[in-house]
Amino acid sequence: MAGAVRRSPARRRLRRLQLRLTAAYTLITVVGLACLSWVVIRTDDRARQDAEYDEMRRRASVAASLVYYEDDRIRLDGLRDDEATAGTPQILVLEGRPGGDPVTVFRGRTAQFAVGAGPIDTVTRSAMGEEGPVRAEARDRSGEPVRLLAVPFYHDATDEVAGAAVAVGDPERGAAEHRSLVLSLVVGAGALTALAAVTGHVLSGRSMRPAWQALEQQERLLADAAHELRTPVAVMRGSVEVAGGAPGGLDAHLPRIRRAADRMADVVENLLARGRLEAAVDTVRAEPLRLDQLVEEVCAELPESGPRPELRLAESVVEADAALVRVAVRNLLDNAVRHGRAPDAPDRAELLVTVRGPEVWVADRGPGVDPARLPELMERFSSPGGGTGIGLSLVRRIAEVHRGRLTVRARPGGGAEFVLRFAPDRSRPGRRRGGGPALTIRS
Repeated sequence: MAGAVRRSPARRRLRRLQLRLTAAYTLITVVGLACLSWVVIRTDDRARQDAEYDEMRRRASVAASLVYYEDDRIRLDGLRDDEATAGTPQILVLEGRPGGDPVTVFRGRTAQFAVGAGPIDTVTRSAMGEEGPVRAEARDRSGEPVRLLAVPFYHDATDEVAGAAVAVGDPERGAAEHRSLVLSLVVGAGALTALAAVTGHVLSGRSMRPAWQALEQQERLLADAAHELRTPVAVMRGSVEVAGGAPGGLDAHLPRIRRAADRMADVVENLLARGRLEAAVDTVRAEPLRLDQLVEEVCAELPESGPRPELRLAESVVEADAALVRVAVRNLLDNAVRHGRAPDAPDRAELLVTVRGPEVWVADRGPGVDPARLPELMERFSSPGGGTGIGLSLVRRIAEVHRGRLTVRARPGGGAEFVLRFAPDRSRPGRRRGGGPALTIRS
């Protein structure tokens, strides 16, 4: 049965749905992290590029400000000792010639880039023509990319553009830090994706827990129905088939069919009560209830052909759901009738039903029950001797929802006593526990 339940199509569909939810949650996380990482990488790359150009503009501007003219001759002595002309970016100073190409008149102390004259001349002319900073990208003679930024300088006597200071920068400057950032983002995004997958799986499982519980309740209800209805249906079918060919006709088998129908009605009521409790269709409608009167009514409904219990009923009021209490008491009586026959009188069950305070005692003279075995007997399908075990398990469940309990003890003189306890009526605080005087009724 357990293997069939695990392999049921409904369970497989729920499992696939959980996996789809996990995949969707993970995919959304991956897309979000990818977009965020792309923005961070692009922003860092642009910030690194802007920082490099700012440094190039600063150095080129300092170099252009140190160029001056004296007696119509260019003077570069201030460039040689200034830190702006050392290191990276590399500084070049080009002076314009009328009708000709600009001429390089100064190179920084650190020659790092072998850039051809063409790109340098082009950016110098652009800066001189626009009379402002101009930047460009080019390649050195080895094919590696470089950045160029030119700042014009002016002739002191004529205030005309005389040339430009060109800064040559390295695009790979700061690339190691950028690659470290990219690697950190990739590793972090991978870890977050794995965490999102695990979290999504757990959250989807929790969100689907009501569906799993509903499925389990449905499967238990179907199993209970199949298990309990099989016997009365088989009895009714067999009786009808036998009656069809018997001389006495159907009349001789009517009592047996009626007993099977009564058994089926009890099964249906038990199943409905179990389904109501497990599915939590509504809350327990607890209200003040005369427990002794309800127990007397249930005992009066026992079949005439069966044993009649001795009743010892004291006035008792509890807070309980009358429909569920009726089911619980009837199941206890049915269990006592089924298993409560004394060994020396197998055809007769001696029953004693007592109501005392919030407790219902159902005692028999059967072989007795070991209290340690009560949890086992209250499991479904574990009752010996022809029962299904559903009755006692339902009694226990009804007791639990009423903040009570079901216990069993040995009856003096032989047999077992099942004790069903409910919560007392709290609306009557002055009432003495146990109610009024006991009333003994011999049925």
